[in-house]
Amino acid sequence: MPSERGTRAQVARLILENGPMTAAALSERLGLTPAAVRRHLDALLAEGMIEVREARPRGRRGRGRPARFFAMADAGRSTFYHAYDDLAADALRFLADMFGEEAVTEFARRQIADLERRYRPVVRRAPRHEQARVLAEALSADGYAASIGAAPATGGGEQLCQHHCPVAHVAAEFPQLCEAETEAFARLLDTPVQRLATIAHGDGVCTTHVTPPELAKTSKTSNTAKTKTAKTTKATRTSPTSGRTS
Repeated sequence: MPSERGTRAQVARLILENGPMTAAALSERLGLTPAAVRRHLDALLAEGMIEVREARPRGRRGRGRPARFFAMADAGRSTFYHAYDDLAADALRFLADMFGEEAVTEFARRQIADLERRYRPVVRRAPRHEQARVLAEALSADGYAASIGAAPATGGGEQLCQHHCPVAHVAAEFPQLCEAETEAFARLLDTPVQRLATIAHGDGVCTTHVTPPELAKTSKTSNTAKTKTAKTTKATRTSPTSGRTS
């Protein structure tokens, strides 16, 4: 039977890996009574490991008590994963001082290249409409606690969320790490993506909007057609005319 501390660590890890969770959801996942889960949540709150967020129930026009969700706090993330942040940041500062910011950018791209090589065959084997989900699963297997869902904004697309970033504290100083990752996602999915939020800059989750492939293809075709039309028009205007002009 897990110790009190061991069970508390399980509660914290579930919140880290799944994002904000309610006490009821934690109780169901762990097979514990609601009272036992609340005891662990209270202890984690007192330690500064987690924080409370509230959300209105959906479907009832906001009526009723807000649901209480428990999310991982910055201190909690640090406890789990950031033992070598200072060393990594010092190394990148040295690199920037010696060779300039472009050296940091190149380092970030090389670091993400290994991840991209490993993910590419897995993602590309999946059907087009499943590739974002497969990418999220691959990221989760590497500890990023990723999930995929429909984008809430008008225009469709999907939203890739990463609830953990192993380099968040370093990326706060060196955004090249986030930029290299975003570029890799666009190449893997072969569609435009846009980073909307990052843990490194104080958001609770790294969020990336994935443009629907069919929309990206339509936009690309439209832009190509416009470019061709513009070139044809320019060529027509600059072509010499035969015969006399009036």
